[in-house]
Amino acid sequence: QVQLVESGGGLVQAGDSLRLSCAASARSFSTYNMGWFRQAPGKEREFVAFISRSGTNTYYAGSVKGRFTISRDNTKNTLYLQMNNLKPEDTAVYYCAASTAFNTYAGSYFSWGQGTQVTVSS
Repeated sequence: QVQLVESGGGLVQAGDSLRLSCAASARSFSTYNMGWFRQAPGKEREFVAFISRSGTNTYYAGSVKGRFTISRDNTKNTLYLQMNNLKPEDTAVYYCAASTAFNTYAGSYFSWGQGTQVTVSS
C-alpha cells in the first residue's frame, strides 16, 4: 500500500497558475501508474490526468488538455500537476491516486490522497 499526500492548492484568480504535488510514501512509487482526479461541490469525481509508471504516456481530460501538465519524479516519489490558465470551472478538490492498471477509470485506483482544494475566482 502507498500513502499519498497532496499539496499546493489555494485560492487564485482566473488566468493564474498553480502546481500541485503528490508525495508518495513508498519506494514502489515508480511501479504505479498515477492519476489526478477532481471533485467539485455537488458533482461526481472526474478524471483529470494520467501518467504511466515511467512517465512515457500521459492522457488528459478534454477540459484541461493544453492547460494542465502531469509529470512525475520517480527519484523523489512525487507526482505533479502543473495547471495554467485556470478557470473558475476548475474549482474543485484535487486528488492524486495510484493504480496498477493502465486506464483512467477511478475504480481501478487503489490508493487516494486526502485532496487539496483549488479555488479559482473570476
